[in-house]
Amino acid sequence: MSLSMIIALILVGGWIGSRVSQKFGLPPILGMLIMGIVIKLVLGSMIPNSLKVVEPFFKSLALIVILLRAGLSIDRKTLHKIGLPAILMSFIPCIFEGTALLLLLRYGFGFSMRAAGMAGFMMAAVSPAVVIPAMLNLKQSGLGKKKEVPTLILAGASADDVFAITIFSLFVGLNPESHSTIGNTLLHIPYSILMGIGAGILLGIICAYLLKLYGKKIRATEKTIVLIGLCLVLADLGEIYKFAALLAVMTIGFIILERENAIAKEISSKLSKIWVAAEIVLFVLIGMAIEPKAMSGFVWQGLAIIGFGLFFRSLGVILATAFTRLNRHEKLFCVISYLPKATVQAALGTTALSMGIEFGTEQLALALLAIATTAPLSLFLIKKCGAHLLDRNNEHRGK
Repeated sequence: MSLSMIIALILVGGWIGSRVSQKFGLPPILGMLIMGIVIKLVLGSMIPNSLKVVEPFFKSLALIVILLRAGLSIDRKTLHKIGLPAILMSFIPCIFEGTALLLLLRYGFGFSMRAAGMAGFMMAAVSPAVVIPAMLNLKQSGLGKKKEVPTLILAGASADDVFAITIFSLFVGLNPESHSTIGNTLLHIPYSILMGIGAGILLGIICAYLLKLYGKKIRATEKTIVLIGLCLVLADLGEIYKFAALLAVMTIGFIILERENAIAKEISSKLSKIWVAAEIVLFVLIGMAIEPKAMSGFVWQGLAIIGFGLFFRSLGVILATAFTRLNRHEKLFCVISYLPKATVQAALGTTALSMGIEFGTEQLALALLAIATTAPLSLFLIKKCGAHLLDRNNEHRGK
């Protein structure tokens, strides 16, 4: 089977899966995930190896589209209005879940400190591919507008991944043969975040200036293509120089919105159309990564571990929002919105196994179980509960 044939199958099959899922009142991504599993089971060895070569590009492209859309939807006044809670939401839930899972896996399941830390913080990342599009839809519908609940979740969830991946990398670096120390790796966390924000601000200012200068001569589609290309290069530079490139991507969108509002809206509109195809490819590929055999024998234990971690993540969300003006309904919605796992788990789930680190099979099983259960269930809850827990005025809730 050729690469073009499998990509066509992913696009068409994923679209059909999403439509069938919607027909039964279920989240579209559930149909995409199932279609990915079916494609993997039916085709098996017929899937070309070249797909593995381009798969990281497709996933990176989808994440860039998501995070650019997030940045282009968060304006400075709104972010200032949210203030400290957005910062707290970016790391407190992650620390609560990651640390709780580390201790459980280390002392309850006999994982080494390195393996427990890797598994704990791989699982501690919320999925931007699920959360961000859902929050953007809520913003467009006007739900939660008064207290900017969707924007709070957008800002926090986008940075949550950066924090989780950075600490995951810390534990990967705990190799006795490596020259890295815990202290050096801990110091790398603020470096990674600050460098990401700094790079995003600088490139955002440059992009905004050039868009203002040549904006009338370039179509919105061309602006979007150039911006995506720049962000793809930025993602590679982030890998080389070890800074939070995804945070930089979101910051670029934020700066463009701040400086060139009209152009930002043009680009955001184009990105929403690109996301239609990017979402299908991303979730079908994630579904193709789910291997039932890898999860067999660890299902019930894995589900208990995932539930344990989500309990502590929820406590972290409650703490992060404890001193806000949010009422109990809005806080519950924040808890629900912080449950899904997908993108990071799909990207990092095989790391331990490929590196020959102990308990790699269990880490992969945890990642796959989390994707298969939390992503579709959480999106279903976000959509169903959003209309009940949030409203356009938010004045009668919690009274």
